[in-house]
Amino acid sequence: MGRVIAIANQKGGVGKTTTAVNIAASIAISEFKTLLIDIDPQANATSGFGIETGDEIDNTFYQVMVKGGDIRDAIHTSSIGFLDVLPSNVNLVGMEVELVNMREREYVMQKALRQVRDNYDYIIIDCPPSLGLITLNSLTAADSVLIPVQAEYYALEGLGKLLNTISIVRKHLNPKLEIEGVLVTMFDARLRLATQVASEVRKFFKDRVYRTYIRRNVRLSEAPSHGKPVLLYDAQCLGSKDYLDLAMEIFERDGNIKKFKVTQQ
Repeated sequence: MGRVIAIANQKGGVGKTTTAVNIAASIAISEFKTLLIDIDPQANATSGFGIETGDEIDNTFYQVMVKGGDIRDAIHTSSIGFLDVLPSNVNLVGMEVELVNMREREYVMQKALRQVRDNYDYIIIDCPPSLGLITLNSLTAADSVLIPVQAEYYALEGLGKLLNTISIVRKHLNPKLEIEGVLVTMFDARLRLATQVASEVRKFFKDRVYRTYIRRNVRLSEAPSHGKPVLLYDAQCLGSKDYLDLAMEIFERDGNIKKFKVTQQ
Protein backbone atom coordinates (compact mmCIF):
# COMPACT_ATOMS: atom_id res chain seq x y z
CA MET A 1 0.00 0.00 0.00
CA GLY A 2 1.38 3.40 -1.02
CA ARG A 3 2.51 5.91 1.58
CA VAL A 4 0.43 9.10 1.34
CA ILE A 5 2.28 12.33 2.16
CA ALA A 6 0.42 15.66 2.24
CA ILE A 7 2.57 18.77 1.73
CA ALA A 8 0.88 21.53 3.68
CA ASN A 9 1.38 24.99 5.10
CA GLN A 10 -1.37 27.59 5.13
CA LYS A 11 1.24 30.32 4.65
CA GLY A 12 1.77 31.04 0.96
CA GLY A 13 5.13 31.41 -0.75
CA VAL A 14 7.03 28.85 1.31
CA GLY A 15 7.94 26.53 -1.57
CA LYS A 16 5.10 24.08 -1.03
CA THR A 17 4.28 23.40 -4.69
CA THR A 18 7.95 23.51 -5.69
CA THR A 19 8.55 20.83 -3.07
CA ALA A 20 5.56 18.72 -4.18
CA VAL A 21 6.63 18.76 -7.84
CA ASN A 22 10.30 18.12 -7.23
CA ILE A 23 10.08 15.58 -4.45
CA ALA A 24 7.56 13.60 -6.52
CA ALA A 25 9.98 13.72 -9.47
CA SER A 26 12.95 12.75 -7.29
CA ILE A 27 11.11 9.78 -5.79
CA ALA A 28 9.94 8.62 -9.22
CA ILE A 29 13.42 8.93 -10.75
CA SER A 30 14.55 6.64 -7.94
CA GLU A 31 12.17 4.06 -9.49
CA PHE A 32 9.43 4.17 -6.87
CA LYS A 33 5.97 4.31 -8.45
CA THR A 34 4.63 7.76 -7.55
CA LEU A 35 1.37 9.69 -7.89
CA LEU A 36 1.32 13.49 -7.51
CA ILE A 37 -2.12 14.89 -6.65
CA ASP A 38 -2.71 18.61 -7.21
CA ILE A 39 -5.53 19.87 -4.96
CA ASP A 40 -4.70 23.57 -5.24
CA PRO A 41 -7.09 25.63 -7.44
CA GLN A 42 -4.07 27.56 -8.74
CA ALA A 43 -3.00 24.27 -10.40
CA ASN A 44 0.70 25.16 -10.27
CA ALA A 45 1.77 21.56 -9.68
CA THR A 46 -0.25 20.57 -12.75
CA SER A 47 1.35 23.19 -15.00
CA GLY A 48 4.71 22.32 -13.43
CA PHE A 49 4.56 19.09 -15.42
CA GLY A 50 3.40 20.78 -18.62
CA ILE A 51 -0.21 19.59 -18.23
CA GLU A 52 -2.92 21.96 -19.49
CA THR A 53 -4.92 23.57 -16.66
CA GLY A 54 -7.88 25.01 -18.57
CA ASP A 55 -11.54 23.98 -18.57
CA GLU A 56 -10.91 21.70 -21.54
CA ILE A 57 -9.55 18.98 -19.23
CA ASP A 58 -12.42 16.54 -18.78
CA ASN A 59 -11.13 14.77 -15.70
CA THR A 60 -9.43 16.52 -12.79
CA PHE A 61 -9.40 16.29 -9.02
CA TYR A 62 -12.66 18.29 -9.06
CA GLN A 63 -14.54 15.59 -11.00
CA VAL A 64 -13.27 12.95 -8.58
CA MET A 65 -14.20 14.82 -5.41
CA VAL A 66 -17.46 16.55 -6.34
CA LYS A 67 -18.89 14.65 -9.30
CA GLY A 68 -18.01 11.18 -8.08
CA GLY A 69 -15.76 10.46 -11.06
CA ASP A 70 -13.44 7.47 -11.16
CA ILE A 71 -10.01 8.59 -9.94
CA ARG A 72 -8.35 6.24 -12.42
CA ASP A 73 -9.86 8.17 -15.33
CA ALA A 74 -8.39 11.44 -14.05
CA ILE A 75 -4.78 10.29 -13.71
CA HIS A 76 -2.32 11.45 -16.38
CA THR A 77 1.05 9.94 -17.18
CA SER A 78 4.01 12.33 -16.98
CA SER A 79 7.31 12.67 -18.81
CA ILE A 80 8.96 10.74 -15.96
CA GLY A 81 8.59 6.98 -16.21
CA PHE A 82 7.44 6.12 -12.69
CA LEU A 83 5.36 9.26 -12.11
CA ASP A 84 1.65 9.93 -12.69
CA VAL A 85 -0.21 13.19 -12.03
CA LEU A 86 -3.80 13.83 -10.93
CA PRO A 87 -4.32 17.40 -12.19
CA SER A 88 -6.26 20.36 -10.88
CA ASN A 89 -7.78 23.44 -12.48
CA VAL A 90 -9.67 26.59 -11.51
CA ASN A 91 -12.92 24.64 -10.96
CA LEU A 92 -11.59 23.72 -7.51
CA VAL A 93 -12.29 27.30 -6.38
CA GLY A 94 -15.91 26.40 -5.61
CA MET A 95 -15.22 22.94 -4.28
CA GLU A 96 -15.14 23.98 -0.62
CA VAL A 97 -18.75 25.14 -0.88
CA GLU A 98 -19.87 22.02 -2.74
CA LEU A 99 -18.32 19.74 -0.14
CA VAL A 100 -20.09 21.39 2.80
CA ASN A 101 -23.38 19.52 2.35
CA MET A 102 -21.86 16.13 1.50
CA ARG A 103 -22.12 13.22 3.91
CA GLU A 104 -18.79 12.35 5.50
CA ARG A 105 -17.31 15.29 3.64
CA GLU A 106 -13.90 14.95 5.31
CA TYR A 107 -13.47 11.41 3.96
CA VAL A 108 -14.19 11.97 0.24
CA MET A 109 -10.54 11.92 -0.75
CA GLN A 110 -9.69 8.98 1.47
CA LYS A 111 -12.41 6.90 -0.21
CA ALA A 112 -11.27 7.93 -3.71
CA LEU A 113 -7.65 6.97 -2.99
CA ARG A 114 -8.63 3.42 -2.00
CA GLN A 115 -9.07 2.62 -5.70
CA VAL A 116 -5.44 3.38 -6.58
CA ARG A 117 -3.42 3.35 -3.37
CA ASP A 118 -2.06 -0.16 -3.93
CA ASN A 119 -0.74 0.89 -7.36
CA TYR A 120 1.86 3.30 -5.94
CA ASP A 121 4.76 3.35 -3.52
CA TYR A 122 4.26 7.04 -2.74
CA ILE A 123 1.35 9.43 -3.19
CA ILE A 124 2.27 13.11 -2.81
CA ILE A 125 -0.51 15.67 -2.26
CA ASP A 126 0.06 19.37 -2.98
CA CYS A 127 -2.37 21.19 -0.67
CA PRO A 128 -3.66 24.76 -1.13
CA PRO A 129 -2.35 27.52 1.20
CA SER A 130 -5.32 27.26 3.57
CA LEU A 131 -6.76 24.99 6.25
CA GLY A 132 -10.19 24.56 4.63
CA LEU A 133 -12.11 21.43 3.67
CA ILE A 134 -9.80 20.55 0.77
CA THR A 135 -6.73 20.49 3.01
CA LEU A 136 -8.73 18.73 5.72
CA ASN A 137 -9.59 15.97 3.22
CA SER A 138 -5.91 15.65 2.41
CA LEU A 139 -4.87 15.33 6.06
CA THR A 140 -7.61 12.78 6.68
CA ALA A 141 -6.42 10.68 3.72
CA ALA A 142 -2.69 11.02 4.46
CA ASP A 143 -0.30 8.94 6.51
CA SER A 144 1.84 11.98 7.22
CA VAL A 145 2.29 15.67 6.51
CA LEU A 146 5.48 17.33 5.25
CA ILE A 147 5.72 20.98 6.31
CA PRO A 148 7.86 23.37 4.21
CA VAL A 149 9.14 26.35 6.23
CA GLN A 150 10.74 29.33 4.52
CA ALA A 151 14.10 30.48 5.93
CA GLU A 152 12.88 34.02 6.51
CA TYR A 153 11.68 36.20 9.39
CA TYR A 154 8.02 35.10 9.45
CA ALA A 155 8.88 31.40 9.06
CA LEU A 156 7.13 30.20 12.20
CA GLU A 157 4.15 32.55 11.83
CA GLY A 158 0.92 30.58 11.64
CA LEU A 159 2.57 27.20 12.17
CA GLY A 160 0.71 26.93 15.47
CA LYS A 161 -2.59 26.84 13.57
CA LEU A 162 -1.33 24.08 11.29
CA LEU A 163 -0.06 22.03 14.22
CA ASN A 164 -3.38 22.55 16.00
CA THR A 165 -5.26 21.40 12.88
CA ILE A 166 -3.05 18.29 12.68
CA SER A 167 -3.82 17.60 16.35
CA ILE A 168 -7.58 17.93 15.73
CA VAL A 169 -7.40 15.66 12.69
CA ARG A 170 -5.52 13.07 14.75
CA LYS A 171 -8.13 13.22 17.49
CA HIS A 172 -11.30 13.12 15.38
CA LEU A 173 -10.54 11.94 11.83
CA ASN A 174 -7.18 10.25 11.33
CA PRO A 175 -5.44 9.00 14.49
CA LYS A 176 -2.50 7.62 12.45
CA LEU A 177 -1.50 11.00 10.97
CA GLU A 178 2.15 11.83 11.64
CA ILE A 179 4.48 14.71 10.87
CA GLU A 180 6.64 13.30 8.08
CA GLY A 181 9.16 16.07 8.50
CA VAL A 182 9.81 19.81 8.46
CA LEU A 183 11.69 21.14 5.45
CA VAL A 184 13.64 24.41 5.46
CA THR A 185 13.24 26.03 2.02
CA MET A 186 14.74 29.07 0.25
CA PHE A 187 17.84 28.79 2.39
CA ASP A 188 20.80 31.10 1.74
CA ALA A 189 23.80 30.30 3.93
CA ARG A 190 25.28 33.74 3.19
CA LEU A 191 22.51 35.40 5.20
CA ARG A 192 22.78 35.38 8.98
CA LEU A 193 18.99 35.63 9.24
CA ALA A 194 18.48 32.42 7.23
CA THR A 195 20.88 30.56 9.51
CA GLN A 196 19.15 31.93 12.61
CA VAL A 197 15.69 30.97 11.33
CA ALA A 198 16.87 27.46 10.44
CA SER A 199 18.32 27.15 13.94
CA GLU A 200 15.02 28.25 15.50
CA VAL A 201 13.06 25.79 13.37
CA ARG A 202 15.40 22.98 14.44
CA LYS A 203 15.16 24.04 18.08
CA PHE A 204 11.33 23.92 17.88
CA PHE A 205 10.89 20.72 15.82
CA LYS A 206 14.14 18.96 16.79
CA ASP A 207 14.78 15.74 14.84
CA ARG A 208 11.67 16.22 12.73
CA VAL A 209 13.62 18.77 10.65
CA TYR A 210 15.31 17.26 7.59
CA ARG A 211 19.07 17.47 7.39
CA THR A 212 18.63 18.67 3.80
CA TYR A 213 17.86 22.36 3.31
CA ILE A 214 16.48 23.53 -0.05
CA ARG A 215 18.83 26.29 -1.11
CA ARG A 216 17.82 29.33 -3.13
CA ASN A 217 18.50 28.46 -6.75
CA VAL A 218 17.67 30.31 -9.97
CA ARG A 219 17.22 27.11 -11.98
CA LEU A 220 14.71 25.88 -9.44
CA SER A 221 12.69 29.06 -9.97
CA GLU A 222 12.94 28.86 -13.77
CA ALA A 223 11.87 25.24 -14.19
CA PRO A 224 8.06 25.74 -13.72
CA SER A 225 7.91 28.21 -16.63
CA HIS A 226 9.17 25.38 -18.85
CA GLY A 227 6.60 22.89 -17.52
CA LYS A 228 9.28 20.68 -16.02
CA PRO A 229 10.54 19.63 -12.59
CA VAL A 230 14.04 20.90 -12.01
CA LEU A 231 15.56 17.44 -12.56
CA LEU A 232 14.43 17.55 -16.19
CA TYR A 233 15.33 21.22 -16.61
CA ASP A 234 18.85 21.12 -15.14
CA ALA A 235 19.87 17.86 -13.48
CA GLN A 236 23.19 19.32 -12.28
CA CYS A 237 21.91 22.39 -10.43
CA LEU A 238 21.70 22.83 -6.65
CA GLY A 239 17.92 22.46 -6.68
CA SER A 240 18.14 19.01 -8.29
CA LYS A 241 20.78 17.89 -5.80
CA ASP A 242 18.81 19.16 -2.81
CA TYR A 243 15.57 17.41 -3.76
CA LEU A 244 17.39 14.16 -4.55
CA ASP A 245 19.03 14.39 -1.11
CA LEU A 246 15.61 14.99 0.44
CA ALA A 247 14.23 11.91 -1.33
CA MET A 248 17.08 9.86 0.17
CA GLU A 249 16.14 11.13 3.64
CA ILE A 250 12.50 10.17 3.09
CA PHE A 251 13.53 6.68 1.97
CA GLU A 252 15.78 6.41 5.02
CA ARG A 253 13.02 7.42 7.43
CA ASP A 254 10.52 5.09 5.75
CA GLY A 255 12.91 2.15 5.71
CA ASN A 256 13.02 2.14 1.90
CA ILE A 257 16.69 3.01 1.53
CA LYS A 258 17.64 -0.65 1.06
CA LYS A 259 15.08 -1.06 -1.71
CA PHE A 260 16.44 2.07 -3.39
CA LYS A 261 20.00 0.75 -3.30
CA VAL A 262 18.90 -2.57 -4.82
CA THR A 263 17.20 -0.81 -7.77
CA GLN A 264 20.39 1.13 -8.48
CA GLN A 265 22.60 -1.98 -8.76
